[in-house]
Amino acid sequence: MSPASGGRKDSHLSAVVTGVVIVGALYLAKVVFIPLALALLLSFLLTPVVSLLERIRLPRGVAICMVMVTLCAAIGLLGWKTSSQFVDLTTQLPNYRTALLDKIHRLKGTNSQSLDNVSQTVRELENAISTNPGDAPLASRSKAQQPGSSESHPMAVEVVPPANPLESFQSMLGPLATAGIILVFTIFMLLDRENLHDRFIRVAGGGRLTVMTQALDEAGRRINRYLLLQMVVNVLYGIVIGAGLHIIGIPNASLWGVAATLLRFLPYAGPPMAAAMPIFLALAIFNDWRHALETAGLFFFLEVAVSNFVEPLLYGAHVGLSALAILVAAIFWTLIWGIPGLLLSTPLTVFLVVMGRYVPSLTFLDVLLGDEPVLSPPAQFYQRLLGSEQSEAKRVLDDYLKEKPLDALYSDVVIPALNLAERARYREELSEETQSEMYQSVRELIEEIGADLAARSEPASGQEGSEAVPSTRTNEAAEPDAGHSQVVCVPSRDDADDVVALMLAQLFESQGYSAQNVPIGPVSEMLPQVSEARPRIVCISALPPFAISHARELYRRLRRLSPDVRIVICFWNFEGDLPKTAIRLRLSKGDLVFSTMQQVSDYVNVELKSNVAQASACGGESMQEQAPQAEAGA
Repeated sequence: MSPASGGRKDSHLSAVVTGVVIVGALYLAKVVFIPLALALLLSFLLTPVVSLLERIRLPRGVAICMVMVTLCAAIGLLGWKTSSQFVDLTTQLPNYRTALLDKIHRLKGTNSQSLDNVSQTVRELENAISTNPGDAPLASRSKAQQPGSSESHPMAVEVVPPANPLESFQSMLGPLATAGIILVFTIFMLLDRENLHDRFIRVAGGGRLTVMTQALDEAGRRINRYLLLQMVVNVLYGIVIGAGLHIIGIPNASLWGVAATLLRFLPYAGPPMAAAMPIFLALAIFNDWRHALETAGLFFFLEVAVSNFVEPLLYGAHVGLSALAILVAAIFWTLIWGIPGLLLSTPLTVFLVVMGRYVPSLTFLDVLLGDEPVLSPPAQFYQRLLGSEQSEAKRVLDDYLKEKPLDALYSDVVIPALNLAERARYREELSEETQSEMYQSVRELIEEIGADLAARSEPASGQEGSEAVPSTRTNEAAEPDAGHSQVVCVPSRDDADDVVALMLAQLFESQGYSAQNVPIGPVSEMLPQVSEARPRIVCISALPPFAISHARELYRRLRRLSPDVRIVICFWNFEGDLPKTAIRLRLSKGDLVFSTMQQVSDYVNVELKSNVAQASACGGESMQEQAPQAEAGA
């Protein structure tokens, strides 16, 4: 094993150990970290308000006191109103006992005896499974346990693990003390936020002041916007729930609207918890099932609409997390910190993802949890081809073609993907069979795209007297005689060059030119096809870096075969110096080297249009010369 590989394994092992230690510390010291994290979340929410008061010339301490007093007053008022409604509800619950029992009897109906028999059978099976084979019968056990019996049986001993001292301390503090600690933490964070900001940059930045400043600024913006938008959405959600329950007839509808607003801050678990009590009340109060179904439908359809349409539209760019990442984060933080962890899961994960975008050692967090594509379109297309997922590869091309033209699709997606395949074959990572299947799939996809383009460009048939759909062929005057092609595309070396030549010919066809692709084969078989087509321009398709020498030899033989034709060599996405490469190739005058389809397309357009103009001028001169002869003959 080389020292480099050993060093990489040691670094990976140390990273795993560090992660385990951090998770363990978060779990064991949660009595400290939970109030700290909640205070940090609250400070994110209150910082914009404090900053606004500071901009109107209020001292920071006064602004923080005003904000905290207002917050405590609002929480106290809300708690008083909610508790009074809850007490009123508890006094009325015994009145709903009759309706609940009636519904239970309806559910059992005539099948109650069958249900009782099934329940009794299940209980007997459970007792049989839980009883050990060597246990004595019940009577003998009772006799053995009587006073004075000579038989003695060992007593079961239950081992109770020692309690975590931090958890014991947390239970001693109580909810009110924890809330007080959170408020104190929040006040100090608001008072000293710039100093804490600088200290975090100094500790976590490792001297990278610019990067960490950008990371913290982006994290702060994302979390602030997410919390603000979530608050607005949840408040409106609670208002709609309260109004809907009031219309249905559920008592204390405003209480359940407030509960829906607060519980919806808990991802996934909050909405079902908010819906449980109103549905129970609807079952208890009303004799029919309609009100319960209406209550459940209100929660269900509103949650579906908000989760699938409103939140993706509003949160989208502000969260930057995939749906799976939000679910995994909710489970992870709930297992570590319980309900507070569920509340903090999304903001904490947003912070980690933003850090992963700026800190190289945390890049895996952005890759695993972020919502941005981690593979470029060429890499996606190549990966789909490797996995023999032709329909998914076609989807990648279709999605790109919706925003970009055809030449950009071929230049920016397909050709780079083929280049990846060529390099993989050079490193002996691809077998010949796999690569052959891949090229065949690409060829079929290209032909399918060409058929789609041709179908869209054909005029509507069977509509006599109507205006024909305009054709995509904009260069009809430039077409040669029948049986001849204006442009011929020739591959230089292998199937990859052949596929790109097919794409180039298809591009020229879509622009209205007559183009032909010569299939890959021995040069002695390709040259007669080029000569027979009598083209005006020949394009040699060569995919670097392994086709340059073949392109040079093919160019020389084509130049000897057709001295008057224009020849263009296309080194697709070539990263070297094209002028120097042209000098090494010893190109004749008028022949050029290009690296993109856009360059080749522009050259062909200019060259063929100039030929049309010259032909038109020659035709006009010929007609002027023939006019006097016609008059003399008359």
